[in-house]
Formats: sequence, C-alpha cells, structure tokens
Amino acid sequence: MSARRLFVAASAALLGGLGLGLGLAVPAAAHASVQPVAVAAGVYDFSLGRLGATTGGLLGLVGVVIAVVALVRPAGPLATARRSRTAMTAGLIAMALGGLVAATAEGGLGTGNGLGGAYVALLLGLISTALGGLALTRSRHAG
Repeated sequence: MSARRLFVAASAALLGGLGLGLGLAVPAAAHASVQPVAVAAGVYDFSLGRLGATTGGLLGLVGVVIAVVALVRPAGPLATARRSRTAMTAGLIAMALGGLVAATAEGGLGTGNGLGGAYVALLLGLISTALGGLALTRSRHAG
C-alpha cells in the first residue's frame, strides 16, 4: 500500500466520520426541547472520538506491521525504503489523529470519548515511525 493511498484512506475515514457527526447534530439542535448532551458516551455508542481513535490505532498498527516487514524481510534498498516511508507516514497520521482526539476529548478515561484509544494511537504511531526510521536507515546503509 502506497503512502498516498494510505493518506487518502485515513482522510476519507476521518472526513466521513466528521460528516456523519455533523449530519446527525443539525436536526437535534433544531428542536427546542433538546436536552443538553451528556459528556459520557453510552456503551454502544460509536462517537466521533471513538472513530478517530480507532482509525488512528488501526493505522498505527498497520504502520507497525509494515515497518516490521521492512526490517525482517528486506526486499532490496528501494522496496525497503518505500515500505519504511509508508510505515513512517502511517505512524505520523496515527499520531496526528491520536493527538487530535486526545486534545478534544471531554472527560477522562472510561467516559467513552476515545481518550484511551487516542493514547493507543499515539503509542502505536510513535512505534511505527521509529521502526520505519530504523528500516529506512538500514536500507540506506545496505544500498
């Protein structure tokens, strides 16, 4: 998977979730009898924070897998460099999504706003970026 396709997929998932969240919020705000929104999300609710944290976590996990493959199975300097750059890009996007969710989450851990998943996305993104950088450095020394 190229870095461009990875970026497009992550952007589409994030923007699709934003559009869904905004589309559902407009009709509820039009009613005068709407009760205030609670800070904690329900157990079965999939909020925008949870969506962003899940997307970032999965993207970080994919980046870690690609980076490990680049380290364990070098397929020549160019292919390894491409894999490592893809892993680094996925890690950076995962960290950006995790940071965005962590910065905008209301409440603490366990409230259902995606804060725990944001921390996981930040951690996996950091690991993916570090392993991708290591694979890139090894591919440059090998070639």
